[in-house]
Amino acid sequence: GDPENFTPANPLVTPPHIKPEWYFLFAYAILRSFPNKLGGVLALAASVLILLLIPFLHKSKQRTMTFRPLSQALFWLLVANLLILTWVGSQPVEHPFIIIGQTASFSYFSILLILFPMIGTLENKMLNH
Repeated sequence: GDPENFTPANPLVTPPHIKPEWYFLFAYAILRSFPNKLGGVLALAASVLILLLIPFLHKSKQRTMTFRPLSQALFWLLVANLLILTWVGSQPVEHPFIIIGQTASFSYFSILLILFPMIGTLENKMLNH
């Protein structure tokens, strides 16, 4: 048999070979980017629940992003950030990936909570003038 099956289990440590499915890797990277377990769990929950707030954070008067280049750039920045978080979530917990995950997690929350509403308000002001 596999010698790993005979090692005693530690309930506080996730085995390194266990990874979530690919569509949860971004949230897993956010979970691992916090050194505190409670902070990581709260950030994990917030990273998924924040997606429910997106319709309420939409401040622009226009629905489409066709004529809003700042929102387009921010959208593609968010997509790139999610791809980086997904990639970091599939990597082992080692030095460069920890820093990249923490930076990408901060960027994720900043883009959704601060930059999207701010850019929408700015574009509304640009449309009025």
